[in-house]
Order: sequence, then structure tokens, then C-alpha cells
Amino acid sequence: MSEPQADNDAIPSTPALPSSEAEWRSRLSPEAYRVLRERATDAPFSGRYTHPGAPGRYRCAGCGAELFDAASQYDSGSGWPSFTAPVDPEHVELREDTSHRMVRVEVACARCGGHLGHLFPDGPGPAGERWCINSTSLELDPGSADFVD
Repeated sequence: MSEPQADNDAIPSTPALPSSEAEWRSRLSPEAYRVLRERATDAPFSGRYTHPGAPGRYRCAGCGAELFDAASQYDSGSGWPSFTAPVDPEHVELREDTSHRMVRVEVACARCGGHLGHLFPDGPGPAGERWCINSTSLELDPGSADFVD
């Protein structure tokens, strides 16, 4: 698993990243800091994006990188927003997570390294993946929806 990429041409330009944890704390709400920087998890069914809703693109709440299209979201019944795939695999980083006495695949933002959630092999679609993401890690950008006739 690789380190976060601070400057990735594949990720749209967004404001400069904080260079210290003190700057991250001043930029993020306490809950967003807890999830994105300390790798915490939203309580199940507590997040604003748990169920599919409006069209648009979900961006990283830490740095604004584009992560998931609302069209790939589905209701997994797990209590967290679930997606079949990221907008671009280069926008996310996968890491081994051995916390809580289990081995899982952590999903992080490739631009800022913020904790997003976990990837599980029990989803729908041809890849069979469930990208289980914390609502706190996301911001919906309804203006970036792809409309198809």
C-alpha cells in the first residue's frame, strides 16, 4: 500500500493542504478531524449520506478531491454510504488496516491522506466491491453531476 500523494495531476486543483495537524484541526470540525485524521468511524445510520439521494459528485471533506459519483451509490443496508467504485482509482489510496483484530482494506484520499472508510468484497456489480465510506469524510457537490439523456 502506498503513501498519500501530495501533488497528483490526476486530482483536480484544490486549496493548499495544511502542513501540520494544528492546521488540520483549525480547518476541520472536531468530528471531521476525528474521522479524517484520526481514522475514526461514523456511527452506523448516523450520516447525512447514508442513503442514496441527489445527483452529483462526492468530494473529500478534507481537501475537495473528487471521489465518488452519486450514480454509483446504493443502499447496502450497512448504515454507511456505499458505492460500487470511485470516480477514478487514482483519487483513492488503499491501505492494509489491521485494527480491531481483523484485516481490512482502508480507503484513504490520495491527495490529503484522509481516512474515508473501507473496501469490502461483498458489493453488487461486476467487481463485487462495496466502498463503505463515512459520511463525515464526504461533501456532496450537486453541481458536478453527470446528466445522461
